[in-house]
Amino acid sequence: MLYAELHRLYHLPLFDLLKQAREVHEAHWPENEVQLCTLLSIKTGGCSEDCGYCAQSARYDTGLTVERLMPCHEVMDRARAAAASGSTRFCMGAAWRGVRGGTDRFEQVLEIVRQVSSLGMEVCTTLGELGPEEARQLKAAGVTAYNHNIDTSREHYPNVVTSHTYDDRLRTIKNVQDAGMSVCCGGILGLGETIEDRLKMLEVLAGFNPPPESVPINSLMPMPGTPMAGHSQVDVFDLVRLIAVARIALPRAKVRLSAGRTALSREAQALCFFAGANSIFYGDKLLTAPNPEKNEDVQLLRTLGLTPQEPNRDLMAPATEAGKPRGPLAACAVSEA
Repeated sequence: MLYAELHRLYHLPLFDLLKQAREVHEAHWPENEVQLCTLLSIKTGGCSEDCGYCAQSARYDTGLTVERLMPCHEVMDRARAAAASGSTRFCMGAAWRGVRGGTDRFEQVLEIVRQVSSLGMEVCTTLGELGPEEARQLKAAGVTAYNHNIDTSREHYPNVVTSHTYDDRLRTIKNVQDAGMSVCCGGILGLGETIEDRLKMLEVLAGFNPPPESVPINSLMPMPGTPMAGHSQVDVFDLVRLIAVARIALPRAKVRLSAGRTALSREAQALCFFAGANSIFYGDKLLTAPNPEKNEDVQLLRTLGLTPQEPNRDLMAPATEAGKPRGPLAACAVSEA
């Protein structure tokens, strides 16, 4: 879907936009289900990148305690607890620029993935940049989806991160797709971007071939010590509008209501679900930030008549779409030429 159409949709009267988004949602997701995902930081802090929103960057004094890669048995304890509480996807994040095959830490991650995969949940990892071989090894170990957000538009990206480029992000996504893994890719609202930047981000996501399997929509949680600590909270209606447009532009993707839910009322979250969100992070902590308590989420879903989605361990990457260039647009291929 091109920018002009995304712009037209976003600026519809709110109820007209919600009506269209709801029709698309019910056509593709009629079961009233919500995917419950648990996110665990398996290696925290000390990252060499300079992402302006992230408390895990070693470049900022955020008071975060740096923690080395968790041992496999500790990760398994957390994964079993997540499965027992109803999570269907276990997501593991590590604060690295990227991983390299043949290193001890990557071999440790592969073993952790193999063990977690045996529990029957979907397995997602976010480890930074991946090369083609690392992506293939993660797929073979049992990763069903790889998260690598593009955060914002290409134009605004240098205002957020300078230690890597937008094309670096797209290159990793291409390697993930070529390895046969599903892509989990979205963005963050509240980085100082404009509405146009948000819609350009969606244009990029809608241009992926195959499209993302899941699209996290995060609202910035300003972290003390980071360059974006003083940014203001995202307007609820801006969030709802973007979720609705994402649902229309990416009808088969799970749209994940991600970071920032602690700032949303129950009514605001309900409106986000109505607009097309059908996935949340479930558990009282994200990588380093708080999240709503599990019992609060259970109560809210029950009130709304929503049920947890069953895990799909046979999850396949979405099919490619005929007539479109394979990969995350042509930009990545151009940068590799």
